[in-house]
Amino acid sequence: MIQLQRLEGFYRVARAEGYARAVPTFPYPITQPGIHQQVKRLEAEVGVPLFERVGKDRVVLTPEGRALYAHVAPFLEGLDTVVQSLRKGEVGGTLRIHASGHVLRHLLPAWLRKLQAKRPDIEVALFESKTPALDVLRSGDTDLVVDHLPAVPDDVETREVGRTHPFLVLPAHHPQAKRPRVRLEQLRDDAFIAYSTDRYLRDLQLAALARAGVTPRRLHAADSSETILGFVAAGLGFSLLASLLPGGPREAGVVSKALPGAGTGSVHAAWRKTAARSPLIQAALSLAPRR
Repeated sequence: MIQLQRLEGFYRVARAEGYARAVPTFPYPITQPGIHQQVKRLEAEVGVPLFERVGKDRVVLTPEGRALYAHVAPFLEGLDTVVQSLRKGEVGGTLRIHASGHVLRHLLPAWLRKLQAKRPDIEVALFESKTPALDVLRSGDTDLVVDHLPAVPDDVETREVGRTHPFLVLPAHHPQAKRPRVRLEQLRDDAFIAYSTDRYLRDLQLAALARAGVTPRRLHAADSSETILGFVAAGLGFSLLASLLPGGPREAGVVSKALPGAGTGSVHAAWRKTAARSPLIQAALSLAPRR
C-alpha cells in the first residue's frame, strides 16, 4: 500500500520541479533530504523512476511520473477544499427521502426548491412509499422519511413539517355532492373505498365511520390516496382522506367536503438519531416548513 505522505512528496516536487524548491511548499516542517527519501521510496514501490534531473537543482517528470501525477494531482489539490467543507458542514452529495405520494406531490416540491436554490451541490433521490418507511430508515437505506407516523421508534427523531385536514370525497355526480354539508350517515348505503396497504390509515377511516354509526355494506380497497380518488371519480364509492391542501383533495370528477370537528393530523420528517449531525439532513431541515 503506497503511503499518502510519499505521494504528497512526489506531488510537491513535481509542482516545484525540484527538491529544494519543494521544501517551503509543505504545510509542515521537512528537510530536503526527507523529501528526497520520500520520492526514492515511492520509486522503489512502483518500480520505475519518476523524475529526471535536468539541472543542478531542477528535476522534471518522466513519462511514468507524468502518468502518476495526472492521477494524484486532482486528489491532492482538492483535498484541502473537501476538508474545509467537512469542518464547516458544507458537504454535498445525495439526500435520500422516502415519502407518501400525497407528500411527494403537495409538500416536498416547495421545500426542495428552496434546498436546490441554496444548496445546488445536494442532489435529492425521492422514493414513494405506500406506508411510512421507518424500517428502511432504521436500516440506513434512506436518510429522511416524510409521512404521517403512527408510532416513532426510540432511535428516531422527528419534526413536524405539515398538518393535514380530514375531508369527505364524493363523486361529482353524487346526489349529496351539491349540498353544503353532508352527514356520513346519509351515505350508509354507498360503497366505501378504504386504504388497503396502510392499516393505520384504514383503521382511522373505519373509526370515523363507526363514530357516525356507519358500517359500509360494500368495501373497496386501494393502495394510495391518488388511487382512491380515481375510484371515487369513477363513481365506485366515497371515501375519507386527509389532505395537506386547504380545500381538500383535487381531482376531476371529485367533490371534497371538510369534516368540521374531526381534528387534524401531522406530517413529520424523521431521521435516525445517529445521523442527526449529517450535513445533508441538517441542510434539509434548516429549510423545512415551520409549523
